[in-house]
Amino acid sequence: MLTDNHGRKINYVRLAVTDRCNLRCFYCMPEHGLDWLSRNELMSYEEMMRICSILVKMGVEKIRITGGEPFVRKDIMQFLTALSKLNGLQHLTLTTNGVLTAPHVPELKKIGVQSVNLSMDTLDRNKFFTITKRDELPAVLDTLEQLIRHNIDVKINAVVMDGKNIDDIIPLVELTKNLPVSVRFIEEMPFNGEGNHYSHLHWHYMRILRKIEEQFPAIQKLQDAPNSTSYNYHIPGHLGNVGIIAAYSRTFCGTCNRIRLTPQGMLKTCLYDDGVLNVRDLMRSNLQDDAVANALTDALHHRAKDGFEAERLRKEKMPAHESMATIGG
Repeated sequence: MLTDNHGRKINYVRLAVTDRCNLRCFYCMPEHGLDWLSRNELMSYEEMMRICSILVKMGVEKIRITGGEPFVRKDIMQFLTALSKLNGLQHLTLTTNGVLTAPHVPELKKIGVQSVNLSMDTLDRNKFFTITKRDELPAVLDTLEQLIRHNIDVKINAVVMDGKNIDDIIPLVELTKNLPVSVRFIEEMPFNGEGNHYSHLHWHYMRILRKIEEQFPAIQKLQDAPNSTSYNYHIPGHLGNVGIIAAYSRTFCGTCNRIRLTPQGMLKTCLYDDGVLNVRDLMRSNLQDDAVANALTDALHHRAKDGFEAERLRKEKMPAHESMATIGG
């Protein structure tokens, strides 16, 4: 069992396979994109398989593939297929913006992907273009339809942005009436590739909940699963559920069971730290698996208590141009 210095069991890894994305969501990166990593800077699929194998042997049970956008990386389905066969891995999931995903849904089902997080901040095509700088909402909705058709659990992730998509909260909630999906609203975070564009958070999780309660006063609190990052709710008569993720308020740190690996192999034991161990470089220095595992264990034994401590302990202040695409979504 892999545990940190606070006694928290670590059994969940979020692996970013690329920093590149085919959308330009303003809260994630500048419209012109980022200075993309070179191929040699990225972990190879072989390196990713190796580190995943080591982590699963250490007790990791769930791996979520993220980006950037995973499906912009060439041969991603071959990698996912190989990863799905990893002995001891119980849950393989992914997060996608849905633009390129629909054609792959039958194969995702075949290899055992049980759930997908679909990023979708609005159901309005014009607003979608304003937020992402791309006219791709029809492709995203096609992916949603395919996922539901193939009985893959869907969590729709919507970042709540003051002045951008507040009017979209209720239409997104209404999706849960007839669709078996969980719509989750996420507090906006400061990782937008352009520097913080607000001095404080206007739409925190309690304000989001009050907005939903105004329209659906009968909404009921559900019991949250262990290690849940979201506060979860159900509206009587609806097929799906609603969740709210306090990503900026950081209220779920005490039960955090997850770590991140960035596209260049940097281990992040917290979303808000600046990376604590370069796993890619360890593997490229020809260390044996046991030595890599020991380095991972040592890093976790110096883990920050929560996101606020992690931010304070950064070697450098949070850079103005840090992006979720380079962190690993």
